[in-house]
Amino acid sequence: MSRPAHPDLAALAGMRVHGLDLSYFTGKLQAYLRYCELPFEFVDMDTAGMRRAARATGMAQMPAIELADGRWMTDTTAIIDWIEARRSGPEVTPRDPALRFYSLLLEDYADEWLWRPALHYRWSFQPDTALMGRRIAAEMLRDVPGPLGLRTALIIARQKRKYVRGDGITPATRGAVEDLYRRTLAALETTLATRPFLLGARPSLADYGFMGSMFRHFSLDPTPARIMRDTAPAVFEWVARMWNARASALADGALLDAVPDDWSPFLAEAATGYLPCLAANAEAAAAGQATFAVTLQGVDWRLPVNLNRVHCLKALQTAFAALPADVAAAVRARLETAGAWAPLWRVTAPDIGFDPEGRLPFLTPETAWASAFAPRRRRPVHDGAAR
Repeated sequence: MSRPAHPDLAALAGMRVHGLDLSYFTGKLQAYLRYCELPFEFVDMDTAGMRRAARATGMAQMPAIELADGRWMTDTTAIIDWIEARRSGPEVTPRDPALRFYSLLLEDYADEWLWRPALHYRWSFQPDTALMGRRIAAEMLRDVPGPLGLRTALIIARQKRKYVRGDGITPATRGAVEDLYRRTLAALETTLATRPFLLGARPSLADYGFMGSMFRHFSLDPTPARIMRDTAPAVFEWVARMWNARASALADGALLDAVPDDWSPFLAEAATGYLPCLAANAEAAAAGQATFAVTLQGVDWRLPVNLNRVHCLKALQTAFAALPADVAAAVRARLETAGAWAPLWRVTAPDIGFDPEGRLPFLTPETAWASAFAPRRRRPVHDGAAR
């Protein structure tokens, strides 16, 4: 039975979603709002729009939601969580606490761990770089003076510096990045051969986590899209199914009542790659380092410290700590079997001063960071440039 919509949901009437239709997290949020059948006006961000969103939220990132009452919302995971707690069903966040935790884990894993291959394919391959560099220059940089060719060259140079070389992608690590994409496609293809969505007959939070990279990057950028069409057509079909999904049409669709066995490859990837990286990143952040070295799945990396991923680790640890004791014991046993328990708890996420009052998704520059961490306010949790 669906619960009634919460009165707070009325605040979303007339909302404006600021982002770009080539952006990783913008696509994730748009797909979710379309599923909920919540009307919104889409506003293409330019550099002035990014600055405006940053002044409102304290975060230079996209997407951002501007409400008619003047408030702004940021962070797709927090936005979805806020809406899910208030709208009538069918929900995308499972009610079962164990399934909810695993869905949060997969959403976080898909959001963050597939980021690197998504950016690699966009900015390391000439056809993709030429297409997307020109699009960003023409769209997001439309308010920047200068010839389109110069703007294109500048954005390509910036993206390669920040998201390829600056994110640890070298000739020695490039193969690992591309292998991750292919393994992910294979695992998704297996799952989607048995049901239309990752957790059953309607989308779940895990689906929206994968939608970020799979939609606006992997299924649309030329090089990864060709790989997807050739090797994982069911994933290609799922992307369109997710974009077209509507809650009213899937009201009778049920979610599974237990974590399916075909999620094991994702848990294994988290156990051997993502969670150890979160732990190493958190240790480096606590030590005040700008970069850190880590060996993941047999590959040596030098990576930049990412404050958002400290926040991610804290959120996962907090979500587990909130589980009822009997549920926590069962979840821990499954995580231990997958090898994911030890890296999840190798280090307690340090305090980075982000959102000290727990106001997400309604942040402002005054509430985004604790005063003791004021110098870090210039460092967004997620870099907001078009990706």
